[in-house]
Amino acid sequence: MSHNLFFALWPDDDVRERIAATAQRLKQAHAPRGRWVKPHRYHLTLRYLGEHSTLPPPLLRACHAAGDGVRAPSFSFALDAAGSFANRKIPWWLGCQALPHALDALWESLSRGLEGNGVANGEPAQRIAHVTILRDADRRLAPERIEPIEWPVRELVLVDSLLGAASGYTILQHWRLDA
Repeated sequence: MSHNLFFALWPDDDVRERIAATAQRLKQAHAPRGRWVKPHRYHLTLRYLGEHSTLPPPLLRACHAAGDGVRAPSFSFALDAAGSFANRKIPWWLGCQALPHALDALWESLSRGLEGNGVANGEPAQRIAHVTILRDADRRLAPERIEPIEWPVRELVLVDSLLGAASGYTILQHWRLDA
């Protein structure tokens, strides 16, 4: 059993349902093989903090301090594109054609907070806002536009993804964004 720790945006039920409906349309249109992500697992990862056998208290303290220090307004953005990554597991995703400024600013505030609390920069070179909908696809999905899914962002969350026999997500902390 292990823990994957990450900061994320967590969609509300309406956004989650619209993501699921769009995933279903893509499934019907393209009929890929792979493992479809269940709607209760949809999220947009802002910062992956690694896999751990147990959650390290120093890392958790740094995460809580970083989250406490995030200063960002609430905002909305739209998932308006579908595509896939070229890695060996070929994940399909819903994302943004262009990274919204407010989302990039939130990402930057979180990144500065983590670095300021001793968490090394583990970000990819390019920030790509996406929600994974299919894992281990049998082929790539050519980029395509989707009907925009408006996502109101009111909070940031820290998530423990437990892997193993009792797998599941636990939200460890919520941080409200300034209204």
